[in-house]
Order: sequence, then structure tokens, then C-alpha cells
Amino acid sequence: MPERGQSTAEHQIPKAAGPERSAALTVATGTLVTLILGGLTAMPPLSMDMYLPALPEVTDALHAPAATIQLTLTACLMGMALGQLVVGPMSDKWGRRRPLLAGLLVYILATAICALAPTAELLIAFRLLQGLAGAAAIVIARAVVRDLYDGVEMARFFSTLMLISGVAPVVAPLIGGQVLRLTDWRGIFVVLTVVGIALTVLVWRRLPETLAPADRHDGGTAQALRTMRGLLADRVFTGYMVAGGFAFAALFAYISASPFVIQEIYGASPQTFSLLFGVNSVGLIIVGQINGKLLVGRVSLDKALGFGLAVITLAATALLLMTSGVFGDDIGLAPIAVGLFVLMSAMGLAMPNTNALALMRTRHAAGSASALLGTSSFLIGALASPLVGIAGEHTAVPMAVVQLTCALAAVVCFVGLCRPWQHSQSAGTSAAGTPAAGTVPPLAEAETGTLGETGAAVLPEQREPGRGEGAQREGVQREGVQRDPEPRKSDR
Repeated sequence: MPERGQSTAEHQIPKAAGPERSAALTVATGTLVTLILGGLTAMPPLSMDMYLPALPEVTDALHAPAATIQLTLTACLMGMALGQLVVGPMSDKWGRRRPLLAGLLVYILATAICALAPTAELLIAFRLLQGLAGAAAIVIARAVVRDLYDGVEMARFFSTLMLISGVAPVVAPLIGGQVLRLTDWRGIFVVLTVVGIALTVLVWRRLPETLAPADRHDGGTAQALRTMRGLLADRVFTGYMVAGGFAFAALFAYISASPFVIQEIYGASPQTFSLLFGVNSVGLIIVGQINGKLLVGRVSLDKALGFGLAVITLAATALLLMTSGVFGDDIGLAPIAVGLFVLMSAMGLAMPNTNALALMRTRHAAGSASALLGTSSFLIGALASPLVGIAGEHTAVPMAVVQLTCALAAVVCFVGLCRPWQHSQSAGTSAAGTPAAGTVPPLAEAETGTLGETGAAVLPEQREPGRGEGAQREGVQREGVQRDPEPRKSDR
């Protein structure tokens, strides 16, 4: 409990070393905190997927073409992408709680206004604001995980979060479909407003601060930009980041196009669409749990990621062949649904492993690294979204083309930038002091210099006088050479 005079906002996870720290983290990351982090990571699918069954109704109600209404998805996604670039560095400077609570309050306000929007243009504008504010939940939840975990344990926890946040894509369209039976599309935003209020209360009362003052950065915008430049200069980090972004874009192409493909082209009802969407999300959850419970620690994360990207590519290829009429013009909904199920399920290997592998390469700038990961995913997804409707509402070919293009781009980034065959099979160190398979050391040397403790590039001309090159690189990993970072003061 906080001491007398200490606010809940200043209540922090106790810092200790060795077994004491492990015990502290076990208490701090109990079931309720895990559920809160899962709820925060579930905000994107809640904000997107609950709204999906209503897209045709919104098109009619606001007298706007389908392509314009699809921009309400794109605007929210763009907001989430750009907002993370702002909130991530803020959380490295001011801690995790304050930016998170501010973002949740703005999210509640923007969502409530969406429920009252009289025109498509106003709806698009406040969906953008909703995304900008909701970005705080995504980026800070990921940074909190990085504060608490490293190596294989971080990959396992990301898979656990996928189990929790993966429930959102299952129930969100179902809830959206049921809300539409009771009221119109505006009721969906009322439900989202209530969800935002509940999460805000839980964060305020139950989520402790995970970034100690000693670990925060004092720099302003210039420091944040230098930190991000240093992260982007790391070829392998950038490879995982962009590969994950293209994989997410393939997923978002499905999210954006599936209401029209399944309901308009194949004649399914909103309830049937919601059921199929939920089944696909269950597949993603199951594969994510297989990844976290069975594969992590036994198979290298790079191998699991490579297999997931290969399956996504094969599923997208099959979808393109089916939708383009190679197997006949009247193929029906069932084969399309199977292809989409395989593609969605394989995301359970791609998404948690790209996040974990990238975040393992940075420890002292988790907020900025998380911001770059989230921004790349949402930005690439937002750019891919309008392309799925480029040929109108009566063909699914553009969806399949976008999915296959994004899948191939993800494979190229993974192979060309990450070069997983160059990684040691026993990179990283487990808590017991033994090599942990499939992990990558937290910091990596950039090709233009080195990454310092803040994650910013330390260029040759910026090195301190009198420090040898070997000392300057202490705690930094050269590509292909495994080294542990210098521990934070709070962990010593």
C-alpha cells in the first residue's frame, strides 16, 4: 500500500534484485493487472471490430459511399498510429500512468461525440481523435510488459495478453451485431464509451507505476527523436518492426473488407458475419497460446515467426486464386471462410513474436520502441485499408491482392533485414543463467554508431573524451555477438 500522503498514482512496483525482484513482479503482475493490460491491448479490436457489422448501415444512414465510410476505419487506425509516436516518448519521460490516464479520458470524450455525429465527415474527424487518444492504451501496455519482463518470459507474456485481448475480436462483432438488433449504429459508440470509463477506473485504482523515476528520461522532443533515430538505425529492430507492420496490414485488409465481402458479396447476415469473425479470432487465440505455452523456449522465436509468415503467404495466395475465379466463378462462402481462418490463425505466430524479438533489442527506451512498433503496424495498415475497396463492393480480389502483397513484403523484410540465420540459436540468457533459445540481447549496435543506455544512437563524434571504444560499447551487442546490457540502477 502507498505510504500516508503518497497518491495511488505514485504507487510503484517495488524494485529489487534477484529472487526478491522476481517475487515482487509476481505480485505486481497478478491476475487483475494482467487483465487490465489485456483490456488495454484489446482497445483497437474493440474500437474497430464492434463497429464492423454496422458499416453497411452507417453507409445508408449517413448517405455516403462505402469508400467514404471505410475512411472511418482508416482515420481511427491513423490516429492510433500517430498517437503512439507522441505517447510512447511521453511515457519514457513522465512514467506510464499519467499519459495513459490522460489518453483514456480523451478517448471517452471522442467516442461519446462519435455517437452523436450527424455526418460522415464529422464521424471521420472524431474517429481520428478516438484513435489518437486510444493509442495511449496500446503503446503503454506494451511498454509496461517490457518494464517487467525480458527474453522468453516476455514472449510468453505477450502470448498471454493475446489470449485476453484476443477475446475482444471474438465478442466485439457479436456484441455489435446484438446492439444493432436493439438500436442503431450509434449505440455501438455508447457501449464503447462505457468500456472506456470502466478501463479508466481500473487503471486509476489498480495499475501501479512500472517505470521508476531513476529510469525516466529527462530530454524533450529532441531527445525522443534521437532515441527513435537510434532504434531505426538498428537494421534488425527495423526488420522486425516493418515485418510485423506488413503482417498487421494483411490482417487489417481482412478486417476492413470482410463486412462487405461476407455480407454483400456472399449474402451473409450481420449475425453470420459476426460468428465467422469470432471463429477466426478463436483460431488466432489458439495458435497464440500454442506459441506461448508450447513453442517458446523449445523453438527459436525466429523459426516460429518464419513459419507464421509462410502460412500467411500461402493462405493469401489461396484466397487470391479463389476470389479471382481460378477454381470457378461460384465457389461459395465456405472455402473463402477457411482461407481467412488459416490466415487469421497464423497471426498468432507472427504478431507476438515480432513484438518480442524487436523489444528484446531495447531495454531503456521501451516507450519509444513500443511507439515505433505500434506506429508502423497501424500506419501500414491504414495505408492498405482503402485499397481493399478500390474495385468497388462486388469483388473480393482487391482484398486478396493486398493481403498477398503485404505477406510477401513481410517475408522480404524478415529475410532481408532480420537475417535470422545469423542469430545465435542460444542468444540471450534466462533467469537461471542458462542460454534461452530464440532470444536476442536487449540492445543492439546500429550500423551508424551504437545504441546507448537510452536507446539513442551514440555516434562516433558523440562519444565521451577519454573513453575507449571498447568501454563505449560496453553492454551493447555487435551484430552476431551476444552481450548482456549494463543493468539499470534500480536492478543492481
